[in-house]
Amino acid sequence: MTHSLHRIGTEENLVNDYVVFAMSGKGVNDLDSGVKMRQFFSITQKHNPINMGDMKTGNWFTIPKDKIEENIQDTSIVHAVYKDMDSVSAVLKELIEANLGLSIVVSGLLGPIKAECQKQGLKPAPHTVEYSLGIFGKTTQLPAPEVLEVSTMCGHGQVAFGLIRDAVAEIKAGRTTPEKAARRLTETCVCGIFNPVRAAELLQKMAG
Repeated sequence: MTHSLHRIGTEENLVNDYVVFAMSGKGVNDLDSGVKMRQFFSITQKHNPINMGDMKTGNWFTIPKDKIEENIQDTSIVHAVYKDMDSVSAVLKELIEANLGLSIVVSGLLGPIKAECQKQGLKPAPHTVEYSLGIFGKTTQLPAPEVLEVSTMCGHGQVAFGLIRDAVAEIKAGRTTPEKAARRLTETCVCGIFNPVRAAELLQKMAG
């Protein structure tokens, strides 16, 4: 899934950022897959997610969890975000046991993810790997790299550069905290792959 592929950052500040999501293949196994998506939603909730959502409905910072689950459809793409590999490990273990028949994608640092897939006995481990090749074109027109580290956690570009800069200014002025500012940004990423914990850390660093 390319919308979670372009997160910019260092190995150090990406180590607490993993997205796990499920989807079906149109015309392949999408019929009645909504039931399995709801099972996925239930399993991922058990293991300390810091954000969750469905592209069709929204994330749980703006929509109640039961409403998201109720609206899951065959064409949904359901996401859960985690801040540590231990939680991802527990999720993968339960998803393998559940054998839902859905495509399960884990987005994050390849090294830890590959090691975990091998640990779980998946063969091949992982099945497929996608890389981002970076940004091409007039890169001088882009905002500062630290702003991009925050904005690229929303793969659909819903976290505006100006909103990030405003959040930093509000933190510097003492009118908000990094955590509150991060939550505000998280609400604008509709599908639910934005990481509020990493965002708070990055905003705090930018605010000095």
